[in-house]
Amino acid sequence: MATARIVSLKTLVHGVSPWTPLSRVLRLRSRTVYSAVRDYSAAISPPSKAVVYDQHGSPDVVTRVMELPPVEINDNDVCVRMLAAPINPSDINRIEGVYPVRPPMPAVGGYEGVGEVHAIGSAVKGLSPGDWVIPSPPSSGTWQTYVVKEQSVWQKVDKSTPMEYAATVIVNPLTALRMLEDFIALKSGDTIVQNGATSIVGQCVIQLARLRGIHSINIIRDRAGSDEAKAHLKQLGADEVYTESQLEVKNVRGLLGNTPEPILGFNCVGGNAASLILKFLKQGGTMVTYGGMSKKPITVSTSAFIFKELTLTGFWLQRWMSSDKAEERQSMIDYLLGLCRDGKLKYELEVAPFDDFHTALEKAMGKRGRQPKQVLKF
Repeated sequence: MATARIVSLKTLVHGVSPWTPLSRVLRLRSRTVYSAVRDYSAAISPPSKAVVYDQHGSPDVVTRVMELPPVEINDNDVCVRMLAAPINPSDINRIEGVYPVRPPMPAVGGYEGVGEVHAIGSAVKGLSPGDWVIPSPPSSGTWQTYVVKEQSVWQKVDKSTPMEYAATVIVNPLTALRMLEDFIALKSGDTIVQNGATSIVGQCVIQLARLRGIHSINIIRDRAGSDEAKAHLKQLGADEVYTESQLEVKNVRGLLGNTPEPILGFNCVGGNAASLILKFLKQGGTMVTYGGMSKKPITVSTSAFIFKELTLTGFWLQRWMSSDKAEERQSMIDYLLGLCRDGKLKYELEVAPFDDFHTALEKAMGKRGRQPKQVLKF
């Protein structure tokens, strides 16, 4: 199991309680690390500049950028100089304290990213300084300049991959791929329907479906710029794109023309947007819920269960990543990164310097209107 010494700061120091001030923890931690170096001549990482929080709350209030002392590099450890890491909605939820899985505090933010191997422990095989790696499964603490964790945490990736795609390949693209493959045995000519189509998962679903000859019906919110959003999704390969208001008709299936009724639907919004997916699904169809952006419940009519025999289920990538699927996971990540390198999988991103973290955070939190996903560049 990986030892996340940078992430869980208080676990590094003997003699502190959960209520010990962070500043004292860091001073004690620094003494502990340097004492270890004197006693055992151990290798250590460079100091790390990190986004730290020691309480849950609004991320723009409780996070701060600070320097952390060096960390000892043990025999099986890899010290990685982070290159880029995204700000995902789940990162914000972890800091807010509302995500099901949260690191102990004080903690460093971030959950995925890409970095360059800076140094390795004496027992590490198969990785060398200069290699690019990603944490797989994702691992807390990527919003910092240097991360030290066991070799088992890191997966080597092709350095010719665009950095911003290597940093974001797991949480969103892998979710899209797994949902297309895990619930219905889709074949060329089938149709899927989804809401939240402008999200990165939505954009990936469109492109991955198109590569398989699968039609996609896409639902977006009514808001300024919806015409531009429709055009963008069409360029990615969407067959049909509708705003929610366009679907306020008695029979949505009349809009399909020659497109087959969808057998599979993806819901990341909830509320009325989920009901629209259920209206589209054919007899015996399945709706997979993987998010709830509207924070509204899913309401299902009795007839949808009795007469249409619909199935409702959920998907959480973290549970799938926690299963014993290391080889399958690595193969799928390599496949997705290959598509990115070939220009067959792309999505909207904005790269922001780490020094502008708080501006990027405000954008990610929606405080500056609709913005692309923010990717921190270190």
